[in-house]
Amino acid sequence: MVAEDVFVFLNESKAAANMAAWNDPAVEKLWLYNLHYFDDLNAIGSANRREQHTRLIERWIDENPPGSGNGWEPYPISLRIVNWIKWSLGGGALSSRAIASLAIQTRFLSERLEFHLLGNHLLANAKALIFSGAFFNKEEADKWLVKGLAILRRELPEQILADGGHFERSPMYHGIILEDFLDIENVAKAYGLGVFIRPEMLAKMRDWLATMCHPDGEISFFNDAAFGVAPRLTELNDYAERLKHPAQIKSSDGVVHLTESGYIRLQRKNAVLIVDAAPIGPSYLPGHAHADTLSFELSLHCQRVMVNSGTSCYGNGLERQRQRGTAAHNTLLIDGRDSSEVWDGFRVARRAHVQYLDIAETTDDDRVEASHDGYRRLKGRSQHRRSWLLDDESLVIEDQVTGAIDGAEIRLHLHPDIAVLEAGVSKVSLRLTDGRMVEVAFEGASMLVEHTTWHPYFGVSTPNICLVGALAGSWARTVINWGENG
Repeated sequence: MVAEDVFVFLNESKAAANMAAWNDPAVEKLWLYNLHYFDDLNAIGSANRREQHTRLIERWIDENPPGSGNGWEPYPISLRIVNWIKWSLGGGALSSRAIASLAIQTRFLSERLEFHLLGNHLLANAKALIFSGAFFNKEEADKWLVKGLAILRRELPEQILADGGHFERSPMYHGIILEDFLDIENVAKAYGLGVFIRPEMLAKMRDWLATMCHPDGEISFFNDAAFGVAPRLTELNDYAERLKHPAQIKSSDGVVHLTESGYIRLQRKNAVLIVDAAPIGPSYLPGHAHADTLSFELSLHCQRVMVNSGTSCYGNGLERQRQRGTAAHNTLLIDGRDSSEVWDGFRVARRAHVQYLDIAETTDDDRVEASHDGYRRLKGRSQHRRSWLLDDESLVIEDQVTGAIDGAEIRLHLHPDIAVLEAGVSKVSLRLTDGRMVEVAFEGASMLVEHTTWHPYFGVSTPNICLVGALAGSWARTVINWGENG
């Protein structure tokens, strides 16, 4: 909320000063969802806007009759319930009308839980029931609490993998869910309800997120991911420590394999490499998946150099399709086709499976090799095999394609801050923001420089460069060298 009835969501500012604004068909649905979430009630500096928030809550009650419009869908209800209760516990004064509305919303939600969607939506439903169950002092509230806890106990073993990762394999959603769990622990402590989530699970979830973050402290972009949606790792760790969890040990050089999730982090001196050898996601819930198998992200000297393209929009449009596609990621594209058939905004048909994975860690270098079968559905029955060899001064990537193909290309998306200085047929010089130089050379592929876009936030498209290596045959080597500047 930036002014009375003026809001910025998805980096787009709009006025919402009348009843029609809550369900305006001309406005993107995700923007409208954010309007109904009431996140600003608990944002930084929100105490200075309490009078505005009070009026907004009363407006919502007046202009959103029960069961009508976007605000009465289960997911927005779930987030709004939690935000209103947090606001009240943090010093906001809910009127008797607002408290009655909270009870009505919880009652409505409890009969419309998103078992048809599962995943993070169902966890959000459970969290709202737990919050209302703790907040209200009545027999009905006990039933909400029991129902919420039953969902939580059922879903934790399914949704949180043994390595601590959320099973949808989105670092962004993982951060959201980690905050949800810390909130549940917080409200349980406030009301003396006991322990609902094991501290060991929360520790693994924090470690998982740290593994999937770059040295700048922000998440990597695998599957649906963008900055500014989930809290940052430092914020989540600060929250955990306020709840008396131990401080997190900082990551050090070496290899971390998130075995169940499928991601691998390699760190050596000035380089951090994060590799995707993960499944597309739960077989029954691939809605936030991208066709990014065997992609990677690379930071050098604490600067992002090679980045997957991120997520700026949801919905069913062409841009959503493009951002989910293989070409928007740092991997190999065969015959211009996606490695997994992403479609219709949140669906995946035939999908890539990692067939082979080998990890070797030595004193001098670290190596990952993997293959996937995502292209075997094509006429040539192709398979992609890739290896990464990281030492203190370089990264060598080898790509091998089996089967008949019409063409294949390696795609390397550069962070917008990386400058391209000299580009030849097979070699290019890059300059980092601190002035250090990096050389990228292709063997077995000719290079093109393509202008594209990077999407670090919802609603944001930032111009960047993609280095495209068109394979001459079925094999190519890419050498990324920063050694002379190290």
